[in-house]
Amino acid sequence: MNLRGLAGKRIVLTRPRAQAQVMAEALRRHEATPILFPTIEIVPTDDMTNLDRAIDALAEFQWLVFTSVTGVTVFADRCEERTGSATMLGGARIAAIGPATAGELTRRGATPEFVPEEFVAERIPEGMGDVRGQSVLLPRAARARKDLTKELEHRGAMVYDLPIYDTRVPAVDAHALAEIEHGVDAVTFTSSSTVEHFAELTGTRCTPLLERSTVACIGPITADAAERLGIRVDVVPREYTTMGLLEALAHHFDGRDG
Repeated sequence: MNLRGLAGKRIVLTRPRAQAQVMAEALRRHEATPILFPTIEIVPTDDMTNLDRAIDALAEFQWLVFTSVTGVTVFADRCEERTGSATMLGGARIAAIGPATAGELTRRGATPEFVPEEFVAERIPEGMGDVRGQSVLLPRAARARKDLTKELEHRGAMVYDLPIYDTRVPAVDAHALAEIEHGVDAVTFTSSSTVEHFAELTGTRCTPLLERSTVACIGPITADAAERLGIRVDVVPREYTTMGLLEALAHHFDGRDG
């Protein structure tokens, strides 16, 4: 991975603080300055009743589909609390949205059978084959788009659409906001929620803050969310991963097509 174009740059990371650490370390290794300005706080759902029922009935599902690392973490942690094992049992086939989610599944002892080449939820059904009459468990964020559920149902699957965590706007990190106002080279967004919450946290300052920096979005869905808010998007990587995002941003500053 070539990030030399980021040397000396001040880069804002809007992911939850814990999830931003890998990106931050990669930036520091390449002599860039990460500015952590988390715009998302992730919380498990208050009522675990439906999740517990799904865990107890895992043997009834033919597929488990995970669309985020957080979904895997919340699901596996609850499995461990309920059964004493973090491993997803039941013999269901597993699909993951991308390599980070697949990696977390593997770390938890569950090997995904399918990961789409394009890391967006809409590409998952294409690799699942014939799902007519099959039961699919879809643990997801409470505010996630319903496109994946609708497509699977259109293909004849019986989808158990299960919100297991939510995102909320955290308190403003005043020190990080002051750093952004002082001037940054780029602001990175890794989900629609990070964009929307950034706008909410910065209010009327959002547009002038972003006009002075490069805006990088992890993929087209996040970019669409930014553009709907009137935010100019400068960089979208070909590979929709956090490291792909940083590499595309480095290429942008190097004057190459990212």
